[in-house]
Amino acid sequence: MTFSIWRYSHLTLAVSSFLFIIIASVTGIILAFEPITNQLKPYAITDLSEITISEMLNGLKEEYEEVIAVDINNDHFITASVITKDGDSQTFYIHPKTGKKVGDIEEKARIFKFATSLHRSLFLKSIGRFFVGLVSFLLFLITITGIALILKRQGSFKKFFHKITRENFYQYFHVVFGRAFLIPLIIITLTGVYLSLEKFNLLPKHKISHQINFDELKSKPQQNILDFSIFRQTKLSELKKIEFPFSPDVEDYFLLQLHNKEITVNQLTGEILSEVHYPFSKITAYYSLLLHTGQGNIFWAVILALASVVTLFFIYSGFVMTFERRKGKIKNLYQKDACEYIILVGSENGSTNRYAKMLLNAFTKENKKSFIADLNSYTSFKNMKHLIVLSATYGDGDAPSNATNFLKVITDTSINQQSFSFSVVAFGSLSYPKYCEFGIKVYEALQQNEKANKLTALHKINNKSFEAFSKWLLEFNEKTGLNLIVDKSIVSKQETTFPLILSNKSLNTAGDDDTFLLHFNNCNKKFTSGDLLAVYPNKNTYERLYSIANIENSLVLSVKKHQLGICSNYLFNLNEGEAINVFVKKNSSFHFPKKASKVIMIATGTGIAPFLGMIHHKKSTPVDLYFGLRNKQSLVLYKDILKKENITNLYLAFSRETAKKVYVQNIINENSNSIIHDLKKGAVIMICGSITMQNEVFDVLEKALKNSGKSLSYYKNKKQILVDCY
Repeated sequence: MTFSIWRYSHLTLAVSSFLFIIIASVTGIILAFEPITNQLKPYAITDLSEITISEMLNGLKEEYEEVIAVDINNDHFITASVITKDGDSQTFYIHPKTGKKVGDIEEKARIFKFATSLHRSLFLKSIGRFFVGLVSFLLFLITITGIALILKRQGSFKKFFHKITRENFYQYFHVVFGRAFLIPLIIITLTGVYLSLEKFNLLPKHKISHQINFDELKSKPQQNILDFSIFRQTKLSELKKIEFPFSPDVEDYFLLQLHNKEITVNQLTGEILSEVHYPFSKITAYYSLLLHTGQGNIFWAVILALASVVTLFFIYSGFVMTFERRKGKIKNLYQKDACEYIILVGSENGSTNRYAKMLLNAFTKENKKSFIADLNSYTSFKNMKHLIVLSATYGDGDAPSNATNFLKVITDTSINQQSFSFSVVAFGSLSYPKYCEFGIKVYEALQQNEKANKLTALHKINNKSFEAFSKWLLEFNEKTGLNLIVDKSIVSKQETTFPLILSNKSLNTAGDDDTFLLHFNNCNKKFTSGDLLAVYPNKNTYERLYSIANIENSLVLSVKKHQLGICSNYLFNLNEGEAINVFVKKNSSFHFPKKASKVIMIATGTGIAPFLGMIHHKKSTPVDLYFGLRNKQSLVLYKDILKKENITNLYLAFSRETAKKVYVQNIINENSNSIIHDLKKGAVIMICGSITMQNEVFDVLEKALKNSGKSLSYYKNKKQILVDCY
């Protein structure tokens, strides 16, 4: 497929450096545990900001004959080089308040030594340091291109942290973790680059030089060093090192190295002799080291460890997604000009390609010549009789990267002189405001082409629903007289089926809509009202999904019998005690909400099925039910389940009861002000039934919201509108 420049750059950078990134990430995980373990040791002092230099010197003065130097490292270990009262020269860890020894100097653990050398230079010294610095820079660029891809996907900066539609595990968490660890990854990469530049002396160097005029030092009354104001005012959290004078002469002095400057102090009077601030590059290098290693901060070290783990996940998931896209590539069996059926695909991540491949195989089995190409590859097809467009929508209603030019070229009627029929199948997600927007544009553009004749109406598919695609295929077969049968395994893994035994069947003998209820009491699978039951009528047909209800642990589904319906007739002809092979598909996005001020259920016909179970198990949440049926007799089938005490308000719409047809959207329109008021108060709307009904209801609600300052997509993003329509 054709990649966008950002995706191509993102992939190229990842491929070119993935091995080094893996090494850096694995060693980064190991090294993140070093500051964590160090902070758990007894000589890691946590209250340095509460202790002054003067307090520390008091303890040292009591304990030792002479102090040569005191160092405080980034892990808050305080090391003292002293001469003991026995005359021995020793260096060890001390406690700053007492001055007492708390431990001997520890060597770095061998695993941390190994990981440090590998992390810094790959054991290749200067050449290795160069590669590590380069990889840090490449990882920074990967992060930036990743941000660009997320922005393109979400549509704008404002929507950067908006909800992400979960299309598959790897893609979903690639984006989720990318957003969550954006700042840590930028910090890790930038500090890594900066530290590498410092090691290669590519940053400005400033030599620290103290200018002291010893001739002007005046003899003043000697003070106790514990009373020096600089020592009494400076906290140990500001100190890196203090060097003590070698002799009692005035020319020898205290040297204090703080985080941002060096100070020399007269050892007799406590007067500050000189003060030199460190250059910006040195201060930046110091904080870069802390941020890159997590030294002295357990919390940040844990964040670094998680960021390294996530980086490994990015590498793995990125390649999985790339291979999935490559798997979607299709080899055509025939030349384009030899084919009657042309399938053009618009896909950003490759999933739509798999539907195209599935369709191509179906044509081949029927001995029909077909050809697949990207939408951008639209050109002259000499024998084209029918054009099928399968296209996803990317980002904020945009074209996928392999379909950006199609809307321009399709208007050129000179490309294909002969007339042809067309069908457009638009893939998208209702979670996005501009649902199937690009597919709509393609459909409208083809309608404007005088050579193109519509075969089927625009068909929208939510979240790559195989059942919705199958419905379009049924219509396509009816219009063309073909018998295309598709293999679902190309687009999704075949689920393991289990037998389900029918315990009871209720027929609607009073009504004229051929609906019936099936009860299965032996279901040993956990399921919730709103989940889906996949039924296989025979080996040669694809699955049929039905929304199901859980009523007293009995699995219940409502079915409408169609004259030519393979699955509905298969279920209708079942006898009590017979078994069918099925599987239950979780549909957690359409379960009864745990938190809602009210639940407004909207259904037509057999779309009532999941609501039957939800109403039966309803607790304290108020429920309004809007139910569209043919006539009053159609309600008889559900009268025992739809108990009035479990429904706050019941609104019925009968389309065949009187001469004036009343549909559920008409009742919604009459009560739109009340519904919008409930939405603002936190109500959740659940819709189950046909796509046509769903679109009509959406139009009514969108008009009602017009002057409210909020759009329908606002409530969709807040998960206040849940849909299960086909």
